Amino acid sequence: QERLVESGGGLVQPGGSLRLSCLASGIVFRISNMAWYRQSPGKQRELVAEISSIGKTTYADSVQGRFTIARDNTAKTVSLQMNSLKPEDTAVYYCYAFVGQSDLWGQGTQVTVSS
Repeated sequence: QERLVESGGGLVQPGGSLRLSCLASGIVFRISNMAWYRQSPGKQRELVAEISSIGKTTYADSVQGRFTIARDNTAKTVSLQMNSLKPEDTAVYYCYAFVGQSDLWGQGTQVTVSS
């Protein structure tokens, strides 16, 4: 069964750090492009960071220099290290896998940045 399971969300103070992880199963992970999206209440889901099957990364301007996406093809995981978190980073974060015409979403994990 194809599945993406996120973990690592939670409550953190402004300026703090969190590391999200996404475990993939049932997909050919090594050829899949992976990404993290986020969605805040009342807003559209937006791309946060993407890593291609060959390791090329792209970031949203709002997180450039603060967030780092990485993948481990052996463990079939993709992570998002989030530093210097801001209240505006509060959202549900989703893991996303895509290759060709196929794609898959995780169920999401809540990240709340608040004092």
